[in-house]
Amino acid sequence: MNQELVTALRELAREKGIPFEMILSGLEEAMASAYKSWRRQQDPTLDELLFATRAIMDPETGDLRVWEQELDEEATVLSEHEVEVTDEFKGRIGAQTAKQVIYQKLRDAERELTYEEFANREGDLVTGIVQTVTKGDRRSPTVLIDLGKVEATLPAAEQVPSEGYHHGDRLTAYVVEVNKRDKGPQIVVSRSHPGLLRKLFELEVPEIEEGIVEIKAVAREPGHRSKIAVASNEPAVDPVGACVGAKGSRVRMVVNQLRGEKIDVVPWSPDSAQFVANALQPAKVKEVRIDPTTQTAMVIVPDYQLSLAIGKEGQNARLAARLTGWRIDIKSETQFAEEGRRAAAAASTPVTPEAAEPAVPEGAPEMAAEAGAPTEAPQPAPLGEEAGLDTVDAAEAAVRASSEELPPGADEYVEDADAAAAEEPAEPEPAAEEEQAEPATETSEETSEPEAEAAPDAAGEESAGGDEPAEDVGQPQEAAEAAAEE
Repeated sequence: MNQELVTALRELAREKGIPFEMILSGLEEAMASAYKSWRRQQDPTLDELLFATRAIMDPETGDLRVWEQELDEEATVLSEHEVEVTDEFKGRIGAQTAKQVIYQKLRDAERELTYEEFANREGDLVTGIVQTVTKGDRRSPTVLIDLGKVEATLPAAEQVPSEGYHHGDRLTAYVVEVNKRDKGPQIVVSRSHPGLLRKLFELEVPEIEEGIVEIKAVAREPGHRSKIAVASNEPAVDPVGACVGAKGSRVRMVVNQLRGEKIDVVPWSPDSAQFVANALQPAKVKEVRIDPTTQTAMVIVPDYQLSLAIGKEGQNARLAARLTGWRIDIKSETQFAEEGRRAAAAASTPVTPEAAEPAVPEGAPEMAAEAGAPTEAPQPAPLGEEAGLDTVDAAEAAVRASSEELPPGADEYVEDADAAAAEEPAEPEPAAEEEQAEPATETSEETSEPEAEAAPDAAGEESAGGDEPAEDVGQPQEAAEAAAEE
């Protein structure tokens, strides 16, 4: 080894950005291993486990010094002595070993430096050239981006579906994670991460980098639309205006980086109701009612603003919910008023309790049975069609029941009633009397059979004195007489 080798190593370290000490230590380890192999070839009796070597190279002159070591079974150094390095080893073997070690150390050092460089850049932006688009999946292929020293991977899960990636395109991406591998660091980047939008605004808006304007929340649907909430730490600075820029220049640069994705910049507010109303922009909100227990916000908007507040396929409401962290329920004024009327009507209507059996004290059925009273509530008898009878049969059954249940002495009362009915003058409108005569067939249990016969006779006399012919009431009269005879 000589001074020229040391000078070449220092120049190589400067070009590659690798510390000279790292290359030198690796070269010393390689020369010690190479000398051990060469020494065992010269003396095959040396035990590989009990024999070792150590090498040191002078960083100024490049002189190589080697020590042979004697080890025990536990690899502890028992003794060592310096040996002279022959010209044979310094020539062919030394040059070949040094070449291999230098190349290997350069590769390892570059990988380590690259990993350390990007390990601290997680959550940062990187810009590169699209190098390769793998054809593993036609719909979502994996994209490799050349970052200069290393290639980054843009997996299908981190891509924007509406974007197309072609060889040679310049692309800005967000570093998601950096993994250390044997062949070098693996850098995973994203184009759909919300942090990409945040970092792009930090680059374009100096007020954000200086801390005057702060980004409070970001909600994004990659490739379609995004919302960003900003606040100002100085009252004189408008946060929305600072992010939009003069004539939209700043936000336009971010939109171009995201390839046409729409961006809504809204002011952040510590008041949850106001923040929800701001998040639904560009829709105009009339009122917001929040429920902290359920984390729900009910938003009332004018009728003509309902579709704008909800957005296409609910996009605006969905992004607002992600931005604020509240569950948002949007209603128009008409819907809200209608629900209020229904609630008021339901509150004004008295609630009728369901029919329930009255509470019966213990022992009541037994006491009722001892007294001779029925222990069960009487059930009403079915009438009309429910009992399976025609209307005429029901009327006949009622008359028959009334005739059987007449109490003693009722005949005299019925005769007096018939005489009083005969003395009454005839009415000019027989139709009304017909209506009174017809219900006579539907008497209760207290009506007698003679009374039922008197009703048709009176109806016949009254109809004879009226303006209409008697034929109009003949049929009801005959039906009543037939019912009475039966």
